[in-house]
Amino acid sequence: MRKIPVYTHPAAGWPALIASTRKLMDYSAFLRGSLSVLSSNQPKGGFDCPGCAWPDHKSHKALDVCETGIKVIASEAMSTRADAQFFAKHTVKELQGWSGYELEHIGRLSEPLYYDAAQDHYIPISWQDAYARIAKQLQKLDSPDEALFYTSGRITNEPAFMFQLFVRCFGTNNLPDCSNMCHEPTSVMLGKQLGIGKATVVLEDFEQAKLIIMFGQNPATNHPRMLEMLAHAHKQGCRILSVNPMREQGLKAFRNPQKPSHMVAGKSDAVVDDVIQIQIGGDAALLTGMAKWLTKNNKMNTDFIEQHTSGLEALDTWLRQQSWADVERGCGISKEEIINLARLVADSPATICTWGMGITQHVQGDDNVAMITNLLLLMGMIGIDGAGASPVRGHSNVQGDRTMGIHERPKQSLLDSLERVFERPMPQEDGLDVIAGAKAMIDGKIKAFVSMGGNYAVAAPDSSAIQQALTNNQLNIFVATKLNETMLYPGVDNLILPCVGRTERLITAKGEQFATIEDSMCQIVATQGRLDPISNTLKSEAQIIADIATQLFGAESSIPWQAMAEDFNVTRDYIAQAIEGFEDFNQRIRAADRGFHLYHPARHRQWNTESGKAQFEVPKYPITYVASQMTERTAKFAADSKQKIDINSDINNAQNNSTSNSQNNTQASEQAVWQLTSVRSHDQFNTMIFGFQDRYRQTDRRDVLFMHPDEMSRLGWQKGDTVMVSRQDSKDQQRTLGPLILTEMDIAANAVATYYPECNDLIDLDTHAPDSKIPAYKSLTVVLQRVSADTRLADSA
Repeated sequence: MRKIPVYTHPAAGWPALIASTRKLMDYSAFLRGSLSVLSSNQPKGGFDCPGCAWPDHKSHKALDVCETGIKVIASEAMSTRADAQFFAKHTVKELQGWSGYELEHIGRLSEPLYYDAAQDHYIPISWQDAYARIAKQLQKLDSPDEALFYTSGRITNEPAFMFQLFVRCFGTNNLPDCSNMCHEPTSVMLGKQLGIGKATVVLEDFEQAKLIIMFGQNPATNHPRMLEMLAHAHKQGCRILSVNPMREQGLKAFRNPQKPSHMVAGKSDAVVDDVIQIQIGGDAALLTGMAKWLTKNNKMNTDFIEQHTSGLEALDTWLRQQSWADVERGCGISKEEIINLARLVADSPATICTWGMGITQHVQGDDNVAMITNLLLLMGMIGIDGAGASPVRGHSNVQGDRTMGIHERPKQSLLDSLERVFERPMPQEDGLDVIAGAKAMIDGKIKAFVSMGGNYAVAAPDSSAIQQALTNNQLNIFVATKLNETMLYPGVDNLILPCVGRTERLITAKGEQFATIEDSMCQIVATQGRLDPISNTLKSEAQIIADIATQLFGAESSIPWQAMAEDFNVTRDYIAQAIEGFEDFNQRIRAADRGFHLYHPARHRQWNTESGKAQFEVPKYPITYVASQMTERTAKFAADSKQKIDINSDINNAQNNSTSNSQNNTQASEQAVWQLTSVRSHDQFNTMIFGFQDRYRQTDRRDVLFMHPDEMSRLGWQKGDTVMVSRQDSKDQQRTLGPLILTEMDIAANAVATYYPECNDLIDLDTHAPDSKIPAYKSLTVVLQRVSADTRLADSA
């Protein structure tokens, strides 16, 4: 398929700077936001940008933030308030009809709110009355396991530690978090294979790498600060390859705002040497082909394998059983191309494999991570400079939350440590993750839902079912800075508790506090806001946790909840006693500008695995899994002459009145089955929609379906056509999305893409990886049906 230009300019540069400045203005946050931007990612009193978990560089820059980060800061620093006057004007039923973009822009939550069902309005409530309602409902539960406590990656280490302690003192391990929906396969498989589910690299390794292979990630959109390090590595002679079904233009060149020669003279740095454009879900097959060639030709690090690994014999046997025909079918890449890629790996003395959610969010996501790790182990690329595993996580402290104990399946060592430090029993049974928790809520087994940040119902699959389930709960609590869709489906008692944002100062009776986060490379850094809180009614997350704990357990609790909330030094002292690697926490976090690095055993070739060695793993799914799914669905579609798409009457009428459209649909029936992946625009962060302009993909709307123009031509379709997307879920129920506007994108054959989270109702709660249980956001087998060929839509798209 021919390569198509989508965006002809380098990533970042003036367009990004102008867009960021415009966003500060749009949010009425220019003054507050500008102050925050200048202090973001700065040592000694600066705050760490909540936009992503990419590490801060050791060199101190006057401005160390990207376009995405500025938008996240603008969102939090806005001066407009969603206060009592706002909620008095709008019923909850009315707000349910607002888009995520509209809700995002209404302003900061500024006072505690309670849902009044009689009025269908949120109304103000005092903090004490809110706490009393919470304690009353939690005490009424038949079991602590009837409550679900969700956490987003926005919360910092100190309140995260307090939250998990509170939940376990309450009596349950029901602590799902956003990790369940993003990098859970990374945590599970790296933990199993290397002994710890985190990156084995530090940022400086990128400066020494000779080969960097990026799997399933798009830094220009999702973590732009990574582009600078990639461009620097490339300039040092490192070869950089991207494995991705979508040829993202933001990877081609990077215009660094830090360089006057780039901004003034229009220069740019190259980022990626080549894109290996595999089919959706073809990563494990590609890696299988590479490993197959390396093992057959003895292009391995045999000394490392003999001394440090276990399980190669089983993997080698499995690799020999895989035919090259299946490898090619599984990934859509020729044998010759795969061997050329394997040769590059064999010749590289220092290789980093880095990946995003394009690797993890598949039914076979666990296999994808396992095969990346297998490749690194074959070459001995763990525990040497310039090499290793580098998962790139999203929200700034999603990794730190897990380190602090936010985990539904805690290690016994953590529970034992908490019991030792706090001298009280901890629940021993595993809790519910996001998927199991959502199912339990839908089945009526969950009666109380507590959300420490995040947008649970929209981020998770089957959003509509979760929203309905929330209305049946006895209690829903939302600790947040902004209103979102999940808060608009109230149960019997529904409370919104506004908290201080990351950009804002936290001053308690013990003085001004700073918090900490852990970036995606295990660096612990301080974060401290500079702005005055938007309202003097706000409380910190730590204080809210402490107040609820005091109300529920009594002021005489043996755990000093209030002291921990007022003085984070007290909290850090407890963390130092309970969490491995945080010894002398208070001293170490103050000793260096950029904090300290958590000890990573695998980085030093120490393997905390069951075998005591690094472990090769054999994939569980066939490498042709995606291709087979498409073949089976195509056969079913062709055999079922009564196949119908359930769409609204207006579209039906339009289709019935279009003879040419009907003919085109008949011609296209030979390949109505496609593989769909979800994407984010650079005008969003997670489920937060900042705007509709996706500069790199050249569209200003979100109701679009991306397809390669060659595929459109083959079908007799064109840009601007409207298309319905449907799939049969795991229970053989039809799910439908659309109508969507067909839009051009350089994406692999047989592949289409649309925006997350709008596509989430296509995904059911049973379509997930077997061990990590991660939902398959990135790989769904779908049926497409064109329902309109209105050329006016082509012009507007």
